[in-house]
Amino acid sequence: MAGTDDGPRVVREPDGGESTGTVVVAFVANAVVALAKTGAAMITGSASMLAEAVHSWADTGNEVFLLVADRRSRRPADRDHPVGFGREAYVWAMFAAIGLFAVGAGVSVAHGIQELVHPEPAENLGIAYAVLAVAFVLEGVSFVKAVRQARGEARLARQDVVAHVAETSDPTLRAVVAEDAAALVGIVIAFLGVLLHQLTGSAVPDAVGSIVIGLLLAVVSILLVDRNRRFLVGEVARPEVRDAILDRLLAMPQVDRVTYLRLEFVGPRALYLVASVDLVGDAREAAVGRRLDEIERAVVAHPRIAGAVLTVSAPEDVSLRPSPRR
Repeated sequence: MAGTDDGPRVVREPDGGESTGTVVVAFVANAVVALAKTGAAMITGSASMLAEAVHSWADTGNEVFLLVADRRSRRPADRDHPVGFGREAYVWAMFAAIGLFAVGAGVSVAHGIQELVHPEPAENLGIAYAVLAVAFVLEGVSFVKAVRQARGEARLARQDVVAHVAETSDPTLRAVVAEDAAALVGIVIAFLGVLLHQLTGSAVPDAVGSIVIGLLLAVVSILLVDRNRRFLVGEVARPEVRDAILDRLLAMPQVDRVTYLRLEFVGPRALYLVASVDLVGDAREAAVGRRLDEIERAVVAHPRIAGAVLTVSAPEDVSLRPSPRR
């Protein structure tokens, strides 16, 4: 296994400042919107507005978790953590997703049910409409910023934007896109709840709006929790990435063939590689060790590889080949 006295060599991607910027924009937008919605909910007494206020406060708190996730996952590798701290991103993103469920979904559904049982009239609904309009603009700005980042990354990965957001190893990007999309949908639901409350004079549509917003947050939270769980237990790279790394190995003059290859994410945009290779020629053990070390050094020079372990293939092992190009 190649490495230094402190453990395997780790190469991280250049600083992903764009993800940090996306979270900061989302945090500022959610904080301003949360304050405005809280004031509107207190003035109007609307259940949907209160649900939206809780939603925005939950999102604001989640951005703090995501900023912590981004910072802690970028700490350099050490002897006890030879491939770095990348998986911390998924731990803190998991806390954010659970918080969205517990606070956003729980409070919204509970308040909606309470409003159905003990309905209260709403007033000054013009304020609610104004706040929802401003909130839609601010949330839209944050959403556009996140989608712009996702579109750029998806283009490089040759993926559809939606597929990239679902599969990306960056939990902060996925969380911001999902939360902002849910926020925009939630604002529309709240608008309809307030409007129907005003038109019918009944608090039922408003209460139902609060419950629907809570259920929407629950669905988003469950999806985010599941994606973070998958990366924590070990998510492998897409076939296209695997083929690219396999091509890189096979192109090395020291490598005759590859018989085993596993690429597993150990953090945002960071992969750990384990492979078995058959070397060119029939060198002695000492020479084999040095040549494997040279290959590992070349492999971890790739910006996506956080560490690598190579072993020698047995003669009877079946060779791997890249997938046929479509």
